[in-house]
Amino acid sequence: MFRPLFATVLLLISTATFAQTVTVYSYRQPFLIEPMLERFTEETGIQTQVVFAQTGLEERLKREGRLSPADLVLTTDISRLATLVEMGLSQPVESEVLTRNIPSQYRSPDNQWFALTLRARTVYTPKDRLGPVALSYEDLAKPEFAGKICMRSGKNAYNVALIASMIAHHGEAEAKTWLEGVKANLARKPQGNDRAQIKAVAEGVCDYAIGNSYYYGAMLKDPKQRPVAEQVVINFPNQGDRGAHINVSGAVVAKHAKNLEGAKALLEFLTQPEAQSVYAELNAEYPVNPAVAPSEMVASWGAFKADELPVYQLSVYHAAAMKLLDEVRFDL
Repeated sequence: MFRPLFATVLLLISTATFAQTVTVYSYRQPFLIEPMLERFTEETGIQTQVVFAQTGLEERLKREGRLSPADLVLTTDISRLATLVEMGLSQPVESEVLTRNIPSQYRSPDNQWFALTLRARTVYTPKDRLGPVALSYEDLAKPEFAGKICMRSGKNAYNVALIASMIAHHGEAEAKTWLEGVKANLARKPQGNDRAQIKAVAEGVCDYAIGNSYYYGAMLKDPKQRPVAEQVVINFPNQGDRGAHINVSGAVVAKHAKNLEGAKALLEFLTQPEAQSVYAELNAEYPVNPAVAPSEMVASWGAFKADELPVYQLSVYHAAAMKLLDEVRFDL
C-alpha cells in the first residue's frame, strides 16, 4: 500500500523540477545563446536545457510528436520559422511584452513566431576599386553589371527570401526578368557561402557581391578574416525608395511544450534590452527591439532605411521564388 504513495511523491517532485526547466531546440550557435540563457536562469531561477543542431530539428520535432521535450525552438531565417508553423510544430503566444518589444512586421499576424534579430541583405564592393556605391537590387540586372556579380546558390534560404521580396514588390513576371538579368551578370557560377562572396570581391573576382550584414561583422571580428573584410565596403541597397531587404532569426513556442509559461518567459526575456544587446555585440546582428542600439561596430556602418515589407510575406512567396529559380536554371 506504500508503493502508490511513494510513486505519487516521486511524480510530484519530478513534475516540480521539470516545471523549472525550459528545453530549447536551437539552430543558433552555443557561443551566442549560452550567455543569455545563463542570465535568464540567474534572473528567474528557471533552468534551461539546450539541444543544438545545424539541421534536422523540424524532422525531430515531428517524429517526437506529443512526447517531444522541446518548449522553445530558436531558428534562423523566415523560411524555417514558417516551416515550423506549416508543419504544425508551433503554437500561438499572447504577450504584451512581445507586442511592445517587436514591431509588427517582425512577428507573424497570428503570433505563431517572433523575430529576435534582424539582418540586412547587403551588397559588397571593393574599397579601393569602387568604394561605397548607391544602388538598388534592381540595378544588379542591368547590362552594365555584366560579369561583375558574385553570389551563393540562388536556393540558399537568404537568397530565396530576397527573391520572394522582389516578387512581393514587383510581381512574379518582373521578378523573373530581374532574376534572368542577375544570372546573366554573374562573374562565376553561384558557389560558396556569404563569406566567400566577400572574399571574392577582395580578390577581384567580382565587383559586387550579395551577402548578409552579420557575416561581414563576423569577419571583421575574426583576426584571420579581418584583412579580407577590410578590403570591402558594405552597401545598403534601395535607400532611395523602399529600403534594404531584411530577414530575421526568431523563435516559436513548441506545439507540445511541457513548460509553456517558462517558454513564454524565456521568449520575452530574449526580446528585452539586456538579451538584445548580447545579440548585437556577439553576432553583429541588428536588435529587433527598436529601443536597443546596434553594437558600436555595426553602428559604424551607418544608419540605413530598411524595407518595411512584413517579413511573413517572404514565406508567402517562398514557393514562387523557388519556382523562378528552377525556371531560369539559376545555379546551372
